[in-house]
Amino acid sequence: MELKPALRGLRQSCGVVASAIISRDGLVIAADMPDGISVDTFAIMSATLLGAASTANSELRVGMPTSVVVESEDARLLIVGAGRKALVVAVLPKKADTALAVSKLTEIAETIKTM
Repeated sequence: MELKPALRGLRQSCGVVASAIISRDGLVIAADMPDGISVDTFAIMSATLLGAASTANSELRVGMPTSVVVESEDARLLIVGAGRKALVVAVLPKKADTALAVSKLTEIAETIKTM
């Protein structure tokens, strides 16, 4: 699977406005982002969000999170784990089909796990 075309496909299939595959350390592996966005900042902060959720779950002695959803007034940020080393991240409008987006992100994540 070529990663960049898979990310671009998210725009058409579920209305994603920005997406990236990043390392759990916040390094960009592939991205499909609008102009004027700092891809590096987006990646680092997305990895930090999942890391914070992992720390919170660890303190509560519950399982590690497999995904994080951040809702804002007009959009959703979805972060899905893709194995021990990577994450798939996407931003979609609030009106978009979140279940479809999660399904597509999970498909990409499963493919990345086998790479």
